[in-house]
Amino acid sequence: MKNKYRNGFITISILIFVIAILNIHNVVYAAPDASQTMPIPNINVSMNNSSASTPQQYVQNIRLLIMLTVLTLLPSFVMMMTSFVRIIVVFGFLRNAMGTQQSPPNSILIGLALFMTVFIMNPVYQKINTNAIQPYIENKITQDQAIDAGAKPLREFMLKETYKKDLKLFVDQAKVNYKITANGENAPLYVVIPAYMISELKTAFEIGFLIYIPFVIIDMVVASVLMSMGMFMLPPTMVSLPFKLILFVMVDGWYLLVKSLIASFS
Repeated sequence: MKNKYRNGFITISILIFVIAILNIHNVVYAAPDASQTMPIPNINVSMNNSSASTPQQYVQNIRLLIMLTVLTLLPSFVMMMTSFVRIIVVFGFLRNAMGTQQSPPNSILIGLALFMTVFIMNPVYQKINTNAIQPYIENKITQDQAIDAGAKPLREFMLKETYKKDLKLFVDQAKVNYKITANGENAPLYVVIPAYMISELKTAFEIGFLIYIPFVIIDMVVASVLMSMGMFMLPPTMVSLPFKLILFVMVDGWYLLVKSLIASFS
């Protein structure tokens, strides 16, 4: 029961965050209408006797307080349950392999990774919106049904990218009181998420290894030429950097890398 409530809080928070991010353009580009005013809700988290006179009101205040606490950790939860992990790790390997230090800056790499994450996760959001959010808003399903329906597309996405060995590791350690299927369809989110994360890290490291190979070859060739010419005092990385940049530009590296990352989630 405790795990069920914890999964429920996480799932509801994720749904709220996804709606806010993917529908933010509707707010930005909406034309102001002077005839309509947006009501401002009166939120009160006070625990004194004047604001909560019944046990039910105390429970509502505590639930709201817990929800606000979860929202502070929500960005980390969402980033770890999407394609952001693989993308940002691969971008980090690319910058280190090229040896460009702080170029592109972290803000640019994170921004590109976020927009790619929104693009890749859009089909998952559409399923969550259709199967869980809209029916719950229209009072067609209950809260528990909305949580189950909303977690299903997200779980399917993560399981598709998770290695079975990694999933089995956390399934065995979780020791849940029911049998989890081989494909993990009924596995709780707190089991699927860490399995998905270590699988993403493994995949990102494999891609990073392939990215490093051509740049390491350039470094070796440049170092060998400089040693044969007796230029021991000239740093090989300084000479090889222009060759790395021109190679990356000539092969249209950003296009190939972004295309490969998007295709890896298709």
